[in-house]
Amino acid sequence: MDLLNTLVDKGLRRELPTREEALAVLATSDDELLDVVTAAGKVRRQWFGRRVKLNYLVNLKSGLCPEDCSYCSQRLGSKAGILKYTWLKPDQASEAAAAGLAGGAKRVCLVASGRGPTDRDVDRVSDTIKAIKDQNEGVEVCACLGLLSDGQAERLREAGADAYNHNLNTSESTYGDITTTHTYADRVDTVQKAHAAGLSACSGLIAGMGESDEDLVDVVYSLRALDPDSVPVNFLIPVEGTPLAKEWNLTPQRCLRILAMVRFVCPDVEVRIAGGREVHLRTMQPLALHLANSIFLGDYLTTEGQAGKADLEMIADAGFEVEGTGQVTLPEHRVTADTGAGCGSHAEAGCGSHADAGCGSHEGGGCGPCGSAADEQAPAAARLPETARASEARTDLVAVRRRGAGTDLAPNA
Repeated sequence: MDLLNTLVDKGLRRELPTREEALAVLATSDDELLDVVTAAGKVRRQWFGRRVKLNYLVNLKSGLCPEDCSYCSQRLGSKAGILKYTWLKPDQASEAAAAGLAGGAKRVCLVASGRGPTDRDVDRVSDTIKAIKDQNEGVEVCACLGLLSDGQAERLREAGADAYNHNLNTSESTYGDITTTHTYADRVDTVQKAHAAGLSACSGLIAGMGESDEDLVDVVYSLRALDPDSVPVNFLIPVEGTPLAKEWNLTPQRCLRILAMVRFVCPDVEVRIAGGREVHLRTMQPLALHLANSIFLGDYLTTEGQAGKADLEMIADAGFEVEGTGQVTLPEHRVTADTGAGCGSHAEAGCGSHADAGCGSHEGGGCGPCGSAADEQAPAAARLPETARASEARTDLVAVRRRGAGTDLAPNA
């Protein structure tokens, strides 16, 4: 296909595709899917080889969020039967992180539900960052605490944080359909605060909330303009008790097309498959490794993920290797253009999370707010193209997390 040859050439040059080209990727047929994966895989290998970065989530504070993000099981008014607990102590969080690091994770993502941290909360998280770094040489730490106030990003960086995650989630034009308690501009402001403080910015999206192809392209182009170092791509986990519990709009094929489009628009950025990969990609997860170079290991914030051992086997069986702590994730040109960020950032060509996992994943919240009451929304499926409405509800694949942080049971890592 001339389209794919053009996109590969642009990706290898870090050149931005046109919006029409990005939309054309989402419109490709299932018969063309392997060609799309092959083309995007060439771009992925150019900048990241066959390495897969593992990230591990620690939910520092679960539930009872005052924000109304429709996708989130921790939202205001949520009837989801999730774990609810207040702040973990630094030693508890460090112990939880240790399980993921032992399983091969390179980055720990510290997430807390809520609109944003108080100064006391920043102190708590700073103590936790220090505890984790004191016990684990070379570990990266990303914080995901919601909307930041002036000076808080700088304090987190001083405490040793390498990155900060705050997802845009969806396009600016549809943002009010999923959240009313804060704005799209609030989220952009927080990503910019993290960047300005010298933190590696992490920001992504949630697919499957009833958005159109145009909405997906809009948010990915907005992310590229923000230039985060990592872009988590979350696939909505429809959790019972949330306004979007009935939204099953994704097929494995559509998920792969979305990941390919993100890779073409953000060729040299860490693209992470975040929340929902087990639910929506299912047996096609290995193909997604040809598009993304990063995943979460084990469980998410409030839901269970694939067993950590199965993740490692999948990576090896697909011919990839786990990225080690001694390896630099980002391409050299982004690292050398670093303005002080812990993991390297680039002001010329990048791209940029949420869903159930902070630092880029979905379903349970954290990383701030998002959502609106179901009776205030137009039916989400009405905005979807016909080809995106074919997925069967797989509620059997959605399980609330009952182990790990906030419990007495061993984590899944």
